[in-house]
Amino acid sequence: MSELKCLGIDPGLSIIGWALLTGDESEHPHLMDYGTIETKKQLSTPERLLIIETDMVDLIRELQPSLIAIEMPFFSREIKAAGGVLQALGIINLVCYRERKIIPILLHQSSWKGHLGNGRAKKAEVAFMVQSLFDLPNLPINDTVDAIGIAYAAFCGLRNYIS
Repeated sequence: MSELKCLGIDPGLSIIGWALLTGDESEHPHLMDYGTIETKKQLSTPERLLIIETDMVDLIRELQPSLIAIEMPFFSREIKAAGGVLQALGIINLVCYRERKIIPILLHQSSWKGHLGNGRAKKAEVAFMVQSLFDLPNLPINDTVDAIGIAYAAFCGLRNYIS
């Protein structure tokens, strides 16, 4: 059986969290790396999207994932950032397909969090679950925590079949 390299992505316009898990599908995965891609709010949206595209291309070329999972954002009507996040999501989708011919798995927040044990978990609770799963002494409570959870759920086979 070949090694699975699963890239989890928590999309955003300001901050994109990412995490790479590797391993045999029949075993517990290893957390290989994680981080963020950040853009400055002072820049125009097109400038920020260009940074996201460039950084995502570099990341995907470096990590060479075989599977990519992205959280599908959910917005209430009051969220002003929805347009920017959805544009960033489009760029991420484009790069995944152009660079690796991968159509990302889109996961609802409640489903990947539910896979960790609580579909309504706050970020600190997700961090605790991720720390326990991967025996991590310290983990920054930021967008990388969600990316690790997204990657883990997809690595374990979770699919929402969102098109």
